[in-house]
Amino acid sequence: MELAPFMAPKHVEQFKALVKEGFYDDLDFYRVIDGFVAQGGDVSEQKTSQHNHTLKAEFSRPAPQNTSFLPVQKPDFMAPETGFLAGFAAGRDPASKQEWLLHCPGTLAMARSNEANSASSDFYIVIGQATRHLDRNMSSFGRVIYGMPAIQALQRADINNASGVIDEPSKRSKIKWIKLASDVPANARLNVQVQNEKSEAVSQRLASARTLDSEFFHFKGNGNLDVCYYQLKSRLLSQ
Repeated sequence: MELAPFMAPKHVEQFKALVKEGFYDDLDFYRVIDGFVAQGGDVSEQKTSQHNHTLKAEFSRPAPQNTSFLPVQKPDFMAPETGFLAGFAAGRDPASKQEWLLHCPGTLAMARSNEANSASSDFYIVIGQATRHLDRNMSSFGRVIYGMPAIQALQRADINNASGVIDEPSKRSKIKWIKLASDVPANARLNVQVQNEKSEAVSQRLASARTLDSEFFHFKGNGNLDVCYYQLKSRLLSQ
């Protein structure tokens, strides 16, 4: 996973502290809803930690004057503009001068209760279609850049279970451990390469998608793009 301290610095700081102390080790993905999210953490709320504090919401950030936001779609169906920000799919509102991360597949965010400032340690990963109604309602602080097939293979709750919580512990997928890359020996780290949003390959891919310039397509659409569908690609390099 790649974290986004530029958007949610306090959430990233706390998540890293929890990871470093082994808080998530042997916990579960206890709420997994097909086509929606996989949520992990301490459903029993019994595990102690000196870092498990409630956090002030970081739903968006003020857009700096020198923002690196690269626009792709204007307007978007749920935002004035969408594009890429530091490699993440993001939204922007020039009127309010705010930027935020989009809830695309693979997005990592903190779970919370109804109170905005109630997130602490439980996290979720988007495993279905883009859950864009959660944009600016949840603190997104990272994304999966490699390994989504493993996330998609997690045990789901029964389709008729509205809450998505898997009540029987034996039916949950377990988190063996989470480690920071900096704490993994260099020879054991995954070497993952991610596209640069300003590269020619990304520019050509977006241009082709906008025009549907292929004899396969008989209806050429309207030129609008869903940036979640065109997230930057990643690949595992040889070790």
